[in-house]
Amino acid sequence: MNLQDIDPQETQEWLDALESVLANEGAERAHYLLEKLVEKARRSGAYLPYSANTAYINTIPLGKEERSPGDHAIEHRIRSYVRWNALAMVARANRNTNVGGHIASFASAATLYDVGYNHFWQAASEQKGGDLVYVQGHSSPGIYAYAFLLGVLTEEQLDNFRQEIGGKGLSSYPHPWLMPDFWQFPTVSMGLGPLMAIYQARFMKYLGSRKLAHTEGRKVWVFTGDGEMDEPESLGAISLASRENLDNLIFVVNCNLQRLDGPVRGNGKIVQELEATFRGAGWNVIKVIWGSYWDPLLAKDTKGLLQQRMMECVDGEYQTFKARDGAYVRKHFFGKYPELLEMVANMSDDDIWRLNRGGHDPHKVYAAYTAAVKHQGQPTVILAKTVKGYGMGESGEAQNITHQQKKMGTTSLKAFRDRYGLPVPDDKIDEIPYLRFDKDSPELTYMQARRRALGGFLHHRRRKAEALQIPPLSAFETLLKGSGEGRESSTTMAFVRVLNILTKDKNISKHIVPIVADESRTFGMEGMFRQLGIWSSVGQLYTPEDADQLMFYKEDKHGQILQEGINEAGAMSSWIAAATAYSTHHVQMIPFFIFYSMFGFQRVGDLIWAAGDMRCRGFLLGGTAGRTTLNGEGLQHEDGHSHLAASTIPNCISYDPTYAYELTVILQDGLRRMYQEQEDVFYYITVMNENYAHPDLPKGAEQGILKGIYLLKEGSKRSKGVRIQLLGSGAILREVIAAADILQQEYGVVADIWSVTSFTELRREALSIARWNMLHPTEPAKLSYVESCLKDREGPVVAATDYMKIYADQIRAFIPGRYCVLGTDGFGRSDTREKLRHFFEVDRYYIVVAALRALSEEGKIPAKQVIQAIKAFGIDPDKPDPVMQ
Repeated sequence: MNLQDIDPQETQEWLDALESVLANEGAERAHYLLEKLVEKARRSGAYLPYSANTAYINTIPLGKEERSPGDHAIEHRIRSYVRWNALAMVARANRNTNVGGHIASFASAATLYDVGYNHFWQAASEQKGGDLVYVQGHSSPGIYAYAFLLGVLTEEQLDNFRQEIGGKGLSSYPHPWLMPDFWQFPTVSMGLGPLMAIYQARFMKYLGSRKLAHTEGRKVWVFTGDGEMDEPESLGAISLASRENLDNLIFVVNCNLQRLDGPVRGNGKIVQELEATFRGAGWNVIKVIWGSYWDPLLAKDTKGLLQQRMMECVDGEYQTFKARDGAYVRKHFFGKYPELLEMVANMSDDDIWRLNRGGHDPHKVYAAYTAAVKHQGQPTVILAKTVKGYGMGESGEAQNITHQQKKMGTTSLKAFRDRYGLPVPDDKIDEIPYLRFDKDSPELTYMQARRRALGGFLHHRRRKAEALQIPPLSAFETLLKGSGEGRESSTTMAFVRVLNILTKDKNISKHIVPIVADESRTFGMEGMFRQLGIWSSVGQLYTPEDADQLMFYKEDKHGQILQEGINEAGAMSSWIAAATAYSTHHVQMIPFFIFYSMFGFQRVGDLIWAAGDMRCRGFLLGGTAGRTTLNGEGLQHEDGHSHLAASTIPNCISYDPTYAYELTVILQDGLRRMYQEQEDVFYYITVMNENYAHPDLPKGAEQGILKGIYLLKEGSKRSKGVRIQLLGSGAILREVIAAADILQQEYGVVADIWSVTSFTELRREALSIARWNMLHPTEPAKLSYVESCLKDREGPVVAATDYMKIYADQIRAFIPGRYCVLGTDGFGRSDTREKLRHFFEVDRYYIVVAALRALSEEGKIPAKQVIQAIKAFGIDPDKPDPVMQ
């Protein structure tokens, strides 16, 4: 909006008045008066568009900065050693191998981490929880280098960076699965760290509200790059952080102005963009743009011309300035205006080159961190401007190729050494030796003292918490018995009944965390609203519309349910926070996240993979599972592949149960394994919304249920007809049972019926046995569980599931004899269950045809009998394959 000044004298009077307030009463008073003026103007009907941006200078003025109490000379030497060792680790690892690694990211962020280590980050102890720090993935070499100086890691380990086979290696990025005593959070799948951290901070508030952990004073620190903020997940939940007043959350965005290939906002300003985004979302924003060497120049900038020039330059120019030299900066930055050239006339080119960015100035960073820690009522984001590859010189400082650099030549190494005053002689420079402080040196003494003051070494992950007393299987007796004549229910309702029993158990009830991404009523959980309450940081500030009903919508400060809205990624992040509470908060929590199975693994699969890396423990429930169980909904809602996605995660135990007793046995054993034995596994279990009768738990079936297969019903041994083995799971097992009846009654074929609760677990066990046999060729071969079940059974094997054929096909190599698989390959669609199952060729009639065909191929029955069955069932043998329909 271009407005003309119709009365310059009046304008000057207003400006003089503002300047007087600033000079005599300070910026806070001036801010207050301006806000009141804006409020008055808006209330009077004036149109005043909102601007979320401030000037392109530091948020905290020089006079308001809290100065660091540390020994700055010692801290600089420590930081210099850390920088060198981080560089050396990557460069040495790539002398004889090509394992990669990154130098530039940590080079730009070293000061940001160093100030935190020395002054802010509390370590966890047995008495209290510590701060949680989400390290930017590409900065891992710097974290290792810091740990090395403290004696936590050895030189051998540093030399095995990215070389983990054989032990004593260091993972490329933060991976708790690979380094379970060191890393806490996997962050290098960009965007997931910021998202998970927001929900981690929220879950910390949840634990505090419910008095399950001492969370006062603890902070969640999140380190991320400005390029990473392009990921939708990075910004996707920032409004939740402000809405929930997460003042225990601090983002530190390393604004080195570069992505992995070049500038982030070459034609704009990423700091200004992020300021507007976060400020508009309700965050406290602290910009750390300029270092202390700029302060005298800014003090002389009485007319604001320097600030104007700072705002004019785009990030692409700022990157180029730092890739050149002081003479270039003089000419192309200050040279635009004669007044600015005059301002720096007494400065040499070297002086101009020393004009530093705020993210490399420990004084500015300390002031920002202090302000962030003290701020209340809002989350804080610190936007720290840095240089990517800081210190790398001609090998990559501020260059587009910087991110890929993993080697440095002799000239660059010498320049780096000289820049930081490091004790590396010329004749050793090409060896890139690691540097240590002497045992009694001031530097090592200082490092150790600072960490002792903050509770100890930060990167120490707890692996166990106090074991929970899990109720025995007998506690769920009502679910192990049949549903009774005329009574039908779904496995989803069986799950809710199990959950109700657990939330009443005196030993573990308070540890249960039900999580839903909306549609609690779809899953039959509305009864828990009143019983448990939905957690809210402020309670319930309104009278709910259904307050007069028994199961009204109840929000509560001490509520137990996490109702995440239409947000599977957020719900999954809450689940991850709860599923790792044993490590991060030293208290075991038992999260149950139930969701539409299509929108679990498919939508947030990367988060679930991260959950495996983080050694999560908990239950994921894929509701309304299968391609044909959710009739009427259509393509997007029908899941035929979530079990395949689950199978890719090594520590995800997955099941597709049909009956309430199967589900109950699986849940109870999962509780035992995860919370009593404290195994680092988690569960994915599919449940359906189809109602039917549930039989009693067959005697002795527990082992088979957990291993993945058991004999549900054996065909008559007195019958002399041919025999076949029918396998079914989940929604299709009942079609298999119906097919067995047709085979017996109409074709004289006797079927043994097997309930397969997990093809994936059968495959894993069988592969493990096959591996053992391969490596022990002179010893008697072992049989897998599925082989031992079927080895003496007569006839071919037919399997049918509500998932893609490849799901049941996983065990083909371990099936003795002929094996035929039916599944629901293709896109889902809307219709009734009966029509969908017929369309996808997994209903009882197709199972019968498949069984007859398998028998005919073995010469047990004539092929014409198969043709007769196809005609009898009205099947069109020439209908299109459903895969591409």
